[in-house]
Amino acid sequence: MLWLVLLFCFTSHAANQLPKSQKLPITIDPSQLICSAPGPPGAPGPPGYPGQSGTIGRMGIPGKDGADGKDGPKGQKGEQGDRGKPGIAGKPGVKGIRGAIGKAGPRGPRGLRGARGNSGTNGPKGANGINGEPGLPGICNCGTNTARSAFSVAITYSYPKERMPIKFDKVLLNEGGHYNVSSGKFICGIPGIYYFSYDITLANKHLAIGLVHNGQYRVKTFDANTGNYDVASGSTIMYLKREDEVWLQIFYSEQNGLYYDPHRADSLFTGFMIYIDQDYVNELEEDQIL
Repeated sequence: MLWLVLLFCFTSHAANQLPKSQKLPITIDPSQLICSAPGPPGAPGPPGYPGQSGTIGRMGIPGKDGADGKDGPKGQKGEQGDRGKPGIAGKPGVKGIRGAIGKAGPRGPRGLRGARGNSGTNGPKGANGINGEPGLPGICNCGTNTARSAFSVAITYSYPKERMPIKFDKVLLNEGGHYNVSSGKFICGIPGIYYFSYDITLANKHLAIGLVHNGQYRVKTFDANTGNYDVASGSTIMYLKREDEVWLQIFYSEQNGLYYDPHRADSLFTGFMIYIDQDYVNELEEDQIL
């Protein structure tokens, strides 16, 4: 194969040396083939471009552990850490032996007075005792400490607001000061049995009025308007405790016919104590003795 290549190269070189006008046949002498032998190696060419990186090889076998190093110098003492959370409470210990009874402490202050107990059953009647000597005549305090509570009030305007206490602003009597003009309410200061009444003038409208005790109606009165003046009246007796409240009010918004006429008739609200609660009197007497 090599001698054929050399023959082709030499023939092409000889043909190029002839003029183009000459067309001669090419004759190759075997002695000429000696000139086409390979020459000495040329100088090394420039380095080629770097090739692509090969794939990463497999991980090698881990080496043996090295010898342990020497202990370093002791470090400085660190700052005190935060206080930890409280631990779970332990179980109660065994109950100890009861100690000796201590000395009685000083007597404490007198406690509040307890509620009055129920009355006991009557015991058997005892024998009559010996009559004592007559005592000295006592001092009469008749009527000096009698409790008083009474009022009578009137109103000087027409058609007051419904569903709220009617404020009777004209005071005719207020014994004990238990009627409050600013609120229109009688506030009980002495427990006992009380009598209340009212006489209300109406005109131009129907009237639906009621006597209220601590927010509850005790008496209700309805009077229809006939075209003239009319009067609606009511009264009752009730037991009141201290701080109980009593007042009059209109209980229907369309039935507010209360009318004020200074020349013809007044509208009055009246109340007074019939008698005081005896238990309340007994408590007052005991407090005075103590």
